Order: sequence, then structure tokens, then C-alpha cells
Amino acid sequence: MAHFKELVFSGVQPTGNLHLGNYLGAIVKFVDLQKSHDCIYCVVDLHAITVAQDPLQLTANIREVTAAFIACGIDPKAHIIFNQSQVPEHAELAWVFNCVARLGWLNRMTQFKEKAGKDRENASVGLYAYPALMAADILVYRATHVPVGEDQKQHLELSRDIAQKFNNDFAESIARNGFNDAFFPLPEPLIQGPATRVMSLRDGTKKMSKSDPSDYSRINLTDDADAIAQKVRKAKTDPEPLPSELEGLKARPEADNLVGIFAALNGTSKADILLEYGGAQFSTFKSALVDLSVAKLGPIGAEMKRLVADQAYIDAVLADGSERAGAKARQTMNAVKDILGFVRR
Repeated sequence: MAHFKELVFSGVQPTGNLHLGNYLGAIVKFVDLQKSHDCIYCVVDLHAITVAQDPLQLTANIREVTAAFIACGIDPKAHIIFNQSQVPEHAELAWVFNCVARLGWLNRMTQFKEKAGKDRENASVGLYAYPALMAADILVYRATHVPVGEDQKQHLELSRDIAQKFNNDFAESIARNGFNDAFFPLPEPLIQGPATRVMSLRDGTKKMSKSDPSDYSRINLTDDADAIAQKVRKAKTDPEPLPSELEGLKARPEADNLVGIFAALNGTSKADILLEYGGAQFSTFKSALVDLSVAKLGPIGAEMKRLVADQAYIDAVLADGSERAGAKARQTMNAVKDILGFVRR
């Protein structure tokens, strides 16, 4: 197989209200990956419009996600942060991939079935073809690694299938254009450590979500210290003291969730937390969790507010990122056009 330079690509939808679940589940890992890889982080606004959006809100959300990336520690000078719609090659390669992907492959995508629900005939074509655009997002940079949660693993498999089929279908033309035995890499999933699944603070059996009507169910990245403290103190618990062993968390979803949040924010394991707090009442444990959450998340919220207020800076970061991303994407797209046999300027 051809040798590809290691490159990480990942995207976050600008759907507003980023919360602790997004932070621990994805953004912390993005920040970590900067130390070991070249990274491209994208605000995927083209994906956002697969469902109805309010245009004014979408603009604000794109800037807010960008601010969150920077406030959490992603360096926009050393790596690339941009929004997808500023690099037209994403959409251009997605069309090519619509012609490479097979209907049967897309019919197997479980996320479409979940999102479209019973009223499938009324879902947009974009929602159905979304995985081909996701493949284009990754492969337009010939990225080799993608940090993914469980829910996106199937889409990454599809990206690999599309890359493989393109490489096979156009093998002769790829060779003729001076590329060894493959043009696109088969991107690998990066699943780092135990996935941090952050659950609702009101119900430990449901994922933390921005769509939950109760704001007390989540800690938003924009929450200030007082709001964070109040939400942690009001988080649902049970009357028993904390167990000393992991086994003791099994039938106690709320306790398990809070111990998991503490461990993730502290960079340790649940077992370590129980060694320290096993036998303690929730009031004691929550006080410590308030201190830790405010220390870790308070500065992020304050920095996000400062950045969002500086719209010119955010837009300049996106413009610079899209220029650097665009240069890479154009190279790929020009080669794809040559491989396909298009005549280009």
C-alpha cells in the first residue's frame, strides 16, 4: 500500500450549546492529538443544513464552536481550524463519491434510519447522502486518522469502502498519473482510551444532550462558575454513600456518571476516585466535584465569551484556516480530476 503522511481530520457540527459531553467526549482528545499529529479541525456547516437551521443562529453557532476549539486549547497557528463551506472542494469531492458509493451501502447506515425516523420520505436527500460528504471531508486531505465515537464508526467504515472502490476502479489511471498503487488512504479510526460517555445530570441513563429541555441536565461550556457549581450540586444522586469498588456503581447510573465525570476531568480512573471517596456521602463528593469542575471549565467558559465577542478575530482564524486547508484540498481535487479524465484549466 502507498505510504501516506499521518494526518488527523475531525469535524464538529455547529449546532450550538456545546456541553461537557462534547468536551470530554471529543474536544479534550482533539487537544491531546495536537502533540503527536498534524491536525485539521473543521466546523462542518454543510452537514448542519441536512436538517433545518435558522441562518442567524447558524452563523453564531459556527463562531461559537470555533471559539470553543481555541478556548479548550487547540492552536490555530500550529494546526488548521476552518469551516467546511469555505473550502468548496468538500462538496465537489462529495459528488464524485456519490457516484462511487453504492445505494446498498447507504441503505445500511443506521444513523439515517434513526434521524429520519418513521417519516423517511420527508427526510432531505442531504441527510441520506451525508456519509458520502463525510468521506469527502476526510479524504479531500487524504487524512489517515479520524478520532471517532461509537456512533460514527459505521460512517468511517463507509469512507474506507469508498476510498478502496475509487482506488480499484481507477487503478490504471491512478498509476498513469504517477501515484503508486493507491490514491486515497484507508483512514483508521482513533479510539483513544475508554470513551467518556457523559450522561444527563438529571437522569444517569440518558446521554447529556443540548436538546434536553432542562438546562440542569447539562453543563454548557459557556456556563460561568456559579452556574457550574449550582448544576453539580443539584445533580441527581441516590441516598447511599459512594462505594469503594467499581462493582458497586453497576446499578447506580447517577453515581457512576458523576464518578466518571470526576475521573475524566481529573485525568484519573474511576477506581482511583472511589479509593479516595468510597464511603463518603454525596455532599462531600459533590463539593470536591464543584471545585474541580469550576477550576477546569470556568476558564474555558470565560475565554469562549471573550473570543465570541471578538468576531473579527474568529473570522480571521477561519479565513486563515480555510486558506491553508483549501491549498491541500485543491491539490487532491486536481489529481482526482486528472484520474477521472476531466479536462481542467
